[in-house]
Amino acid sequence: MTGGDPPISVLMAQAFARPELISLAAGFVDATSLPADLVRTACQRVMSDPRLAKTALQYGHTAGYAPLREAVIARLAEADGSTPIDALGRCLCTAGSNQLLQLVVEALLDEGDVVICAAPTYLVFLGTIASVGGVSWSVATDEQGIVPEALEEVLEEFRVRGELERVKAIYCVSYFDNPQGTSTSPDRRHRIMELASRYSTSGTIHVIDDLAYRDLRYDGPDSPSFAALDPSGERVIVAGTFSKSFAPGVRVGWGLLPRELAVRIERIKGNVDFGSPHLNQVLMHDLLTSGAHQVQVATLRDVYRSKRDAMLAALQTSFGGDPEVSWVRPDGGLYVWLTLPADVDAGPAGRLLDEAIARGVLYVPGQYAFAASGSPIRNHTIRLSFGVQTPDRITAGIAALATAVARVR
Repeated sequence: MTGGDPPISVLMAQAFARPELISLAAGFVDATSLPADLVRTACQRVMSDPRLAKTALQYGHTAGYAPLREAVIARLAEADGSTPIDALGRCLCTAGSNQLLQLVVEALLDEGDVVICAAPTYLVFLGTIASVGGVSWSVATDEQGIVPEALEEVLEEFRVRGELERVKAIYCVSYFDNPQGTSTSPDRRHRIMELASRYSTSGTIHVIDDLAYRDLRYDGPDSPSFAALDPSGERVIVAGTFSKSFAPGVRVGWGLLPRELAVRIERIKGNVDFGSPHLNQVLMHDLLTSGAHQVQVATLRDVYRSKRDAMLAALQTSFGGDPEVSWVRPDGGLYVWLTLPADVDAGPAGRLLDEAIARGVLYVPGQYAFAASGSPIRNHTIRLSFGVQTPDRITAGIAALATAVARVR
């Protein structure tokens, strides 16, 4: 698994090419719960209204369908317990949140500029940063997210070297992150914002808050996002998507951005696509305002909760007696982070990945989720996804993985 192809693309190709494998790798969603009936009904509502149908089938605004943008702003304010804000000019709709993140790094970064992120973090975003010549720099984490003391140490190192102007953003997947499944605690959010503000002496250090998994909460109360800590709207970049909470094929994402950055990104976007698919945005607005989206969220929470519980139970059965193996129990999202004994290389250079595939199970090597700079890469880690497989296949996959681990120790 070497070469220039993105690691996740290689793993997805293996999963498609060998359907007999129990793939606990790519973060696909549950196929049986895709909302075909809800989308069919929404299409009928939209297409039965002659004016709205023609609107949906025409080019849209580069920034996106205004009613949808207004709806996502209102949803964010409601979730954060905040007063709704007049931020239409700062909100953009995109073809999924990955496009939003790509546009953000194109607008923010020059070659050699730095985005500080968790160790580990969303591996696709690491490739996005590298694609524009940027540098990912990871800092230590625990079960509450980025460790503020570690973040401050890195920022201070850049300041002492006279390179603080290179640091353009701090990236957080603040709810049930990919890959660890952990959430940034409210106290950590305040401290990260304070550090970003204090060290913005050579230019603004933005906080990118990736909310991809926020709706997929299975336990515990919600808490306000970073946006609630930025009343001026000039520091936090919010990235959202309906791919995980509704259906990935809809390909609708959105961003809430500082005003000047929103203008720059809209100009870049206008040169790329003249606006993301308009029909999809009109449909997504209907699905939100009709309540269909919330119906699907409730369905997915039930489906994924049972799968998460199956994976946690299987890990306890297969690894519970081994003091050198540990995992994080997520309160939501799609992933469980597994840490193996330090001498077990779970990456492509080790024996475990081939052994696991030979036994019919596929996983994502944790090393892919670490930036090349900053905190050390931990090769003895694994990202497991419970999104696709049934509980029975999850149990079988974890048992096969445990056998593979035993054979390489």
